[in-house]
Amino acid sequence: MAEGVLDVLVVGAGAAGLALGVDLARRGVRALVVERDGRLFPGSRGKGIQPRTMEVFDDLGVGDAVRAAGGPYPVGMIWRDGERLGEHAMWDPAEVEEGSPYPEPWMVPQWRTQEVLFARLVELGGRVAFGRELTGLAQDAEGVTAGFADGTTVRARYLVAADGGRSTVRRLLGIGMTGETVDPNPVLVADVRISGLDRDHWHIFPGADGEGLLSLCPLAGTEDFQVSAQMPAAAEEDGPAIDLSLAGLRAVVAARSHLEPADVTEVRWASDFRPRAALADRFREGRVFLAGDAAHVHSPAGGQGLNTSVQDAYNLGWKLAAVLSGAAPEGLLGTYEEERMPVAAAMLGLSTRIHRGETRRGEATRQLGLGYRASSLAVETRTALPAEALRAGDRAPDGVRGGIRLFDAYRGPHWTLLVVGEAPAPAEPPGVRTVRIPSYGAYGDGAFLIRPDGYVGWAGPTAEGAGAYAAGVGLGAGGGGAARS
Repeated sequence: MAEGVLDVLVVGAGAAGLALGVDLARRGVRALVVERDGRLFPGSRGKGIQPRTMEVFDDLGVGDAVRAAGGPYPVGMIWRDGERLGEHAMWDPAEVEEGSPYPEPWMVPQWRTQEVLFARLVELGGRVAFGRELTGLAQDAEGVTAGFADGTTVRARYLVAADGGRSTVRRLLGIGMTGETVDPNPVLVADVRISGLDRDHWHIFPGADGEGLLSLCPLAGTEDFQVSAQMPAAAEEDGPAIDLSLAGLRAVVAARSHLEPADVTEVRWASDFRPRAALADRFREGRVFLAGDAAHVHSPAGGQGLNTSVQDAYNLGWKLAAVLSGAAPEGLLGTYEEERMPVAAAMLGLSTRIHRGETRRGEATRQLGLGYRASSLAVETRTALPAEALRAGDRAPDGVRGGIRLFDAYRGPHWTLLVVGEAPAPAEPPGVRTVRIPSYGAYGDGAFLIRPDGYVGWAGPTAEGAGAYAAGVGLGAGGGGAARS
């Protein structure tokens, strides 16, 4: 990358940072992702890709690669005293609907998801600078200057902190987090090689009185199992450390299952954490934005964290591009926190309830029902709608009508004006792709402006009024630069 001022500096090459990098790169935005470590994250931790995130990945051009990298979730198998007690569904079944092409979650180890995103970023001409530890930042009316441990600096018009739950950027900004302890027991999580277990089941070994749970989940697309073990509360920060060595993992598995220590043959990655739920007090400070775990930390129960993080990036990317291009007012960026903070708060509550056994993994965890009806960007001009009607702010469903697949029409960095039924021919706003289809019950007849992130921005009985809405959100920019497919 040539010397000079960047449009966006993304700190952190996790799922959120890489997804944002991909979205910005396909819009021609001059961005750089920096990562403190010398490589991508090596663990499986966020292994569940929810249906809504699969739709996001499809739009970003990595859907096929993500599906090829993983597989469906296995059925749970409950064990006690070396005996199989029976199967246990890990997720409530989902109804197959035309508007939702990915009804079930897909298992992909986090390290593999990030490899796929990284490859897509490179394909689009972007890059990650590894071994760059941010140590300071300063901002003014024109941009942000980031300082690094090696003494270098980078200047950018905007900075996005995607540097995890212990975010350096969040600390430097003085942004606090409000939350609670989800579970007093720490959790060990590791990727290991195990012999003596079938790979058709997610093996669960309940502890006595609900304590000391052990789960061994075969990781789709690999030869590994993910070990998750609830550890004694005494093993906290001021107590004995959790042993993450091969010997330590062997001892935990052998003590809680019928397996022998030698059945655990290799540890490929291991970590431990204390389940908590916390939300940043704000998602923005001037020209700096928080995304992913830098903005919200959570229990991994229910597979919400990585998905919410990727969707943070997906919400922010098109807005940054529109403002940077000069097509949209700077105020558009204020809708990032407005829209994403309530979603993150709801995700934290859901993950906590699942962790505590108060609810199951079901429809809410798939994230297809999340939307932005309360957003200032959601403008609904139709009246007397039935309760179940699609409204401005909702996710725009898929479907095939008149030989057109809607997700194919929406794919890319553009806005789409969808005209359903017999509404009059619209005057097409500049920079918008117009699609006309026959009546479709998932939408109802009318006109719908579909945002670049797949949500209905504006809806009306006809396309009259769409142009005025478009002018206020920089719709004609197409994303700030030469878009790439």
